[in-house]
Amino acid sequence: MDKQKQQKPVKKRSTLSWVMGFAGSKRSSYVLSVLLAILSVTSGFMPYVFMAKIVGGLLTKTADFSFCLTQCLMMALFFALDRLFHAASTTMSHKATFEVLANVRRQLTKKLARMPLGDVLDESSGTYKNIIVERVDSIETTLAHMIPEVTANLIIPFVIFAYMLHIDWRLALLSLITVPIGGLFFMLMMRGSQESYQNTVVKTKALNDTAVEYIGGIEVIKAFGKAKTSYEKFVVAAREGADCFIEWMRRCNVYQNLAMVLMPATLLALLPFGVSYFIKGSVTAPDLLMLIILSLGLITPFIMAANYMDDMTKLGTIVGEVTDILEKPELIRPDTMAHQPQGTDIVLRDVHFAYKEDEVLHGVDLTVREGTVNALVGPSGSGKSTIAKLIASFWDVGSGSITFGGIDIRKIPLDDYQKKIAYVSQDNYLFDMSVMENIRLGDPKASDKQVMDAAKACGCHEFILGLENGYQTICGGSGSHLSGGERQRISIARAMLKNAPVVILDEATAYTDPENEALVQRSVAKLVQGRTLLVIAHRLSTIASADQIILINDGRVEAHGTQEELLSSSELYRRMWQAHIAAKEGENNV
Repeated sequence: MDKQKQQKPVKKRSTLSWVMGFAGSKRSSYVLSVLLAILSVTSGFMPYVFMAKIVGGLLTKTADFSFCLTQCLMMALFFALDRLFHAASTTMSHKATFEVLANVRRQLTKKLARMPLGDVLDESSGTYKNIIVERVDSIETTLAHMIPEVTANLIIPFVIFAYMLHIDWRLALLSLITVPIGGLFFMLMMRGSQESYQNTVVKTKALNDTAVEYIGGIEVIKAFGKAKTSYEKFVVAAREGADCFIEWMRRCNVYQNLAMVLMPATLLALLPFGVSYFIKGSVTAPDLLMLIILSLGLITPFIMAANYMDDMTKLGTIVGEVTDILEKPELIRPDTMAHQPQGTDIVLRDVHFAYKEDEVLHGVDLTVREGTVNALVGPSGSGKSTIAKLIASFWDVGSGSITFGGIDIRKIPLDDYQKKIAYVSQDNYLFDMSVMENIRLGDPKASDKQVMDAAKACGCHEFILGLENGYQTICGGSGSHLSGGERQRISIARAMLKNAPVVILDEATAYTDPENEALVQRSVAKLVQGRTLLVIAHRLSTIASADQIILINDGRVEAHGTQEELLSSSELYRRMWQAHIAAKEGENNV
């Protein structure tokens, strides 16, 4: 720990560095897009040059019909080239950008899978959804347009100005008099933009979280008559989400208008001085005309680039949000297996674990033997589910160790270890797809028959056939189209189809009625023969025949043994058993 404290802090990567990293193999596409954008801007400006030649020729009476026709054809050609190069540039930059956005989303979702579960749950699902979907999507315009167009629009004015200096350096410099004045107003407009944009991010996040909470909890809101207060909370969040943008724009409006009026006014000084020089004979009419036309296109590209300043600020903020996730600590696992586990014994030695600063496990020691049925029991909040999640490698222990087949699980590749564990939680999450596909997630290669066989073995087959479309019934988001008991049984069927050597049921039968729970218990007993089973159950009667019952109390193993051994040796277990029996008798008498 001391060595870690003495280490120099890692220098944070810049926004540009992250963007280039996200671009990956598409960097060459962006370079080509920039080159095409430069050709587009150049081609778009050339018609004005040919127009100046026509006017100059007419003034000097050297232009005939053939000359004018040639210049008009060149104007048409370059106008067509402008459109062609612009289309090619934006097409290439958009293709590259959509690949970059897909790459960012892939990195984010992969990162979430590698992060400890506790770190993932620290943020709301609305926050993650907002970042991965809306926030990432909002930088599409910035990357697809800003990179080629801003680069091109910043290069061309320097070329134009160099040409103007070649014609007459005095008038070229005079054309820039309004630029610093307009630039000053732009600076005033951008003052505090980072804080203002950050405020919009915070208010938008609050609106997203409130919307997700309101929609997700609508049943509870209606049941307890909280529709008015909950809706008012949403309305306040929506109003604040709009007001923060309105106030920001109102503050910038005057400065922006002044800058947009003054900066392009290059003729303000050039025209009177140019006419004066022409009268004195120090500049010719064609040159003055050319300078006037060139000056009209001198500042406009800069203004177009300045229009992306807000997008650049947005890009920095959003990349910061993305990298905050990508830089979070993750479960450290090797890429390859150095030694193969010998069997499936699971051993916890002096395991400590804390949620942030609150330690919930205090030196847990326990052994789960291969091929046995083991039950974790204890008061609510004692640490049962935490132990199950640590064994499933959702978190890493704070100190101590967990071994699988004699190998520390931190030395087993995450994908390899997850194949050895089938985990069914009390949440029983189902995806918004068919029952068949939800069960098939246990083994993506399983045939329809194998899926149905797993469902039959878990007692799901009959009720699935009774659904509207049988196995093709859509479960809905989080399985909302099914009851709690139905979701549990499908989740168990999915875990059984995985055919993992270790099965963890974290209160997975909490919502089943007694008849279905007995059916599931009998099915599980058949399916886990020869496998290791770890059960967390609140109904002690369902685990009375377990090979080992482990009593957890206040983050410690208070006792372990068979049902008979615990009834004779543990006062806490006797009280829990008696309370369970009394509650069960009460249910039977109702």
